[in-house]
Amino acid sequence: MEQLKSRKSKSTLLYWIPTILIALNWTFGGASSLLKAPTSIEVFHRLGYPDYFATMLGTAQLLGVLAVLAPVPRTLREWAYAGFTFDASAAIISLLAAGSPISSALPAAISLPLVLTSYRAWRARINEAKP
Repeated sequence: MEQLKSRKSKSTLLYWIPTILIALNWTFGGASSLLKAPTSIEVFHRLGYPDYFATMLGTAQLLGVLAVLAPVPRTLREWAYAGFTFDASAAIISLLAAGSPISSALPAAISLPLVLTSYRAWRARINEAKP
């Protein structure tokens, strides 16, 4: 029984630590894009994206955070994880393709494995909960 509790607490931590980190990352990023913060808009312009893309991306990011944290249908949560994966991957590719230094792609490169870890831990928790 004690071993089961220990395993469950490890899986809980393995889920919540990366999930909170990605939620914070995408909350700040989404809010920055929605509010059209000058630093965000400068990056969008440098990458060649129009201003309205910041509104679309910021909205999608904040909705993704809600889908990962709130009790929502499984498919919706999976789409949120997929969106975060596409977002981080596209950020890395876009920044590097635009000639930005590798260091500018590091936040996205760090967030990508966090998304994947959170997703895998979430799936493991679902499987543990099945009878």
